[in-house]
Amino acid sequence: MSMKKTDLDRLAGLKLDGRMKGAAVPGRFGQGAAQLPDRKEQRRLDSAAGLVPFACKLPAPLAQTLRERAEAHAGGINGLMAELLAKGLA
Repeated sequence: MSMKKTDLDRLAGLKLDGRMKGAAVPGRFGQGAAQLPDRKEQRRLDSAAGLVPFACKLPAPLAQTLRERAEAHAGGINGLMAELLAKGLA
């Protein structure tokens, strides 16, 4: 009994997934990851620095403007938002 084309494609995809999961990650892709703390450690560092996560929804054009300005800001998006909020609340 022959298999349908869709079944053959599905099995080929499963084989590919298995090979990708079994393959080791090349060393060059993991070079920068060793320097960054994991999420738990980052939360601990932020908490020790007195930082609190704060989420809000913004219009897309405003968010894009903030991202563009954050690229040039020394503190990144977090530093820029802290500065703008402090100015706005003063």
